[in-house]
Amino acid sequence: MHIARDGAVATVTLTRPNEMNRFDVPQEAEFIEVLKYLRRAEEGVRVVILAAEGKAFSAGGDVNTVRKFADDFGARANAVSKGLELMNELLSFPLPIVTAIQGAAMGLGANVAFATDIVVAWRQAKLADPHVKIGLVAGDGGAVVWPISAGILRAKRHLLTGDPITAEDGYAFGLVTDLVDSPEDVLPRAQELAAKIASLPPLAVQGTKAALNRLLGQRAGEVLELSLQLEGMTMASRDAVEATTAFIEKRPGVYTGT
Repeated sequence: MHIARDGAVATVTLTRPNEMNRFDVPQEAEFIEVLKYLRRAEEGVRVVILAAEGKAFSAGGDVNTVRKFADDFGARANAVSKGLELMNELLSFPLPIVTAIQGAAMGLGANVAFATDIVVAWRQAKLADPHVKIGLVAGDGGAVVWPISAGILRAKRHLLTGDPITAEDGYAFGLVTDLVDSPEDVLPRAQELAAKIASLPPLAVQGTKAALNRLLGQRAGEVLELSLQLEGMTMASRDAVEATTAFIEKRPGVYTGT
């Protein structure tokens, strides 16, 4: 993960393109530390851009890691704790964040993007929270950010099936704020919007962000911790092991509800 500064705008870039910028537990921990650093250390920063290298914005979690959670209580507990810390840090972050989605954003990768303030995306980028397809509850923010932006029925439709949408669909649903026609156009558009916000009176911008954070925090308080606890429970299930194994072996899974 790389941080660059251009005047009042800081750009945080996910830098693991060969791994599709997965948001595994180490990446979550690093992102949390970056957000904390920007809170306390970057005087003069008014806006943050979140971007990524490579063809994918983020592929979400690592399926192989999920398989290991079934037999490791400590790893499950740490994953739940980090997920809660990341979403709380993000939903209370005091500066506006403009996210640049140049490619697929899946699982936690999508939920991180939808928890920010402005989402610029290539119109054909694939977006999804496919937790249920690998036997897990949609716990790491999906049950918060999808209903708030897309509405409860659309959130149910896509969280209960794991079916993907395009960014163009996401724009119609309210999950994406700005569409561009090519992956190369995403970051320049995000930079343009970040510069516009950075040029405005900072107390007004930050006060507005604080008020919106209060609303998001109240909604997250209703469901985030519960959804992560439920996700942690499903990490230990036989169905999660079967789902991840079937995914890797490219075959249909056979599930027993255990």
